[in-house]
Order: sequence, then structure tokens, then C-alpha cells
Amino acid sequence: MRKIIELKGITKSFDGDVVLDHIDLDIYDNEFITLLGPSGCGKTTTLRIIAGFEQPDSGTVTFLGEDLLSLPPHKRNVNTVFQRYALFPHLNVYENIAFPLRVKKAPNDEIDTQVHEMLKLVALEGFEKRSVTSLSGGQQQRVAIARALVSRPKVLLLDEPLAALDAKLRKDMQLELHKIQRASGITFIFVTHDQEEALSMSDTVVVMAEGKIQQIGTPVDIYNEPQNAFVADFIGESNILNGVMLEDRKVRFHGHVFECVDAGFGKNEPVDVVVRPEDVDIVPEEKGMLRGVVTGVTFLGVHYEIIVDVQGFKWMIQTTDFVDVDEHIGLYIEPDAIQIMKKSKYSGMFGDYSSFSNEFDELSDAEAEVEEE
Repeated sequence: MRKIIELKGITKSFDGDVVLDHIDLDIYDNEFITLLGPSGCGKTTTLRIIAGFEQPDSGTVTFLGEDLLSLPPHKRNVNTVFQRYALFPHLNVYENIAFPLRVKKAPNDEIDTQVHEMLKLVALEGFEKRSVTSLSGGQQQRVAIARALVSRPKVLLLDEPLAALDAKLRKDMQLELHKIQRASGITFIFVTHDQEEALSMSDTVVVMAEGKIQQIGTPVDIYNEPQNAFVADFIGESNILNGVMLEDRKVRFHGHVFECVDAGFGKNEPVDVVVRPEDVDIVPEEKGMLRGVVTGVTFLGVHYEIIVDVQGFKWMIQTTDFVDVDEHIGLYIEPDAIQIMKKSKYSGMFGDYSSFSNEFDELSDAEAEVEEE
């Protein structure tokens, strides 16, 4: 694919606090790329720099090889859809979408053709005369996307556009956005703190924390091969343990030696070991590679989340098999379910579910949404 945008050495501080710390990022033609991370990681600032709403303290941004930073926002071939759609309440759907073309004084027949193309693209044909205030949240979002696309930008920037929608509508709009991006052929740069959104829609995920890019990859690569404890914890649930790589494909943790599929580490090198909750099998205690006692059980409809105490470390296991609190069980782990990561500054910070609760996770997500606003 052809490279469209290139960020090199981008730094940005606000009141002495470093928000972006020497960011390098390449963005390609017809790519759905997501900047993913917690509140304050720098993802929205990155988007605003591309849009022209912020200037970096240092570094360069090029668009098809030409300097982008010298251009004001309205001269950049990018458009932005914000969390609050900023539709014009006094204009109907047709006129909201037509607005950018009327500003450019495009001919009426050209406006009519392009507006109807956009209405078809976002599945709002027949809504032309509707007041935008009468539309649902998902419909308003599609109007905002159509308005942003009608002037044919090369890149569409989307800053937490699903955050104001309820859970079911968010899932529906994830599918809609993916279809719109594929149909339009325009590069989408999407910002979110929601891991499910990033994994379900993106060609490329950029995981950010503390102003730095932690990992870039496909959703499958990011999930299955996290590069450090932060990524492993942020992208889904993970059991992250201290281990020692004894030799290629052999690791020790919890006092036991396990076969794994990783190689290339130093002999007896301390490592972080990642095991996803869905990759642990519950077996009778006497058949387990590890043995523990169940301390918590949560029913989530499709599966149970089981918390198991193994030598003082609390594992999470996701399974369709029911076990009860205080039951003694065995854990069985296949070699390809064990992922090995090098030690990092995030080692020891994540992966033990001693204080885990669904309510706490939901509260943290709600707080993150408020902070992003």
C-alpha cells in the first residue's frame, strides 16, 4: 500500500507535561488505523496534530511526501468527525451534508449528485428532508460522516465518535463504520480507548501509553503477540506472571517447567509470561499442571469468569464449565497458549486478579470517557 501520512519524531508538551514523546508513525492509503490507549496517552493529540488543530513542539508530518505542518486545517485534505457531531439543528439532513459543498460554491447539480451518493453510502436514502434533531444517535453520526466525506478528503479522522452511543448501537455502528470505510476507499484514522472497537474494525492498531507507541500491528498480532505487559493487559484480559526462560521453548513459572513455542531469549533470562484466560483448561486437581482453589465465579451469559488462587497468584479463567467457590481444581495449559515477553517498565504492574471486579472495570471505563471529553 502507498504511504499517505508520515509522522517523524513528534513531541508535544502542555504546561511542561510531555504528551507525545518522539512518536514515529506511518499511515497508508485505504487503511483503517486505530490509535488505542487510556485517557492521557496522547492519541487525541496525535489526531489533532494531523488535523492541524495543534502544532507539535518538534518533529515533522508529511502528506504524500509534502510538509503538512505549514498548511492551515482548512487546506489539509483531511476531515474530522468529533465525539459530538456538531450538526446544524436548523438544517435538514440534505443541507447538513451539502454544507461543505455550498461553502465551496459548487454547482447545484454537482451538490445534488454528491449528497445523494453520500446518503446511499451511509444508508440514509429517503432521509433528505428529515430534521437532524429527530434522528437517533446512530443516524446523526452517519449524517456527520456523510458531511465529512462529501468533499472527498483523502483521510477521515474520527475522535471517539461512538462514545456517546449505547452499547448495542455502538456494536451496530462498528460494523457500519467498517463497511463505510471499505466502500469509500478513504483512509480512516480512528481514536478510542475501547479495545473491542479497535479489534473489530481496524486493519492496524497503534497501542499508546504515556505519550509513546507501545506496539503497532494487526488486531490478531496485537492480541496474540503482545510486546509488553501493558499491551497484554490493555488488549483483553491476561494472566501475566514472572518467569524464567530456561532455553528455547522451555519456561519456568510457578515453580514448574512448561513447554512453549517461543525462542530467541537468553538462557535463564527473566521474562514475563502471558496466558489468556480463555486458553486455560480446568481439569481434575490431580491432572493439572498447576493446582489452585476457586475464589470467585461470575456468570456472563456465554461463559463463566473464574478466579483461581495458585500459590497466592490470582488467575482468571474464562470457561463454559461451571466450578464452585472453594473447589480445588487443576489447570492445564497447551504450549502455544503460553506467550513470552521481555521484561519492561510495566512488568509486575498487571496480570494478577487479586482485586478484580467487573464493577471496578466499568467505573474505570466511565471515568476514561469523561476524561476524554
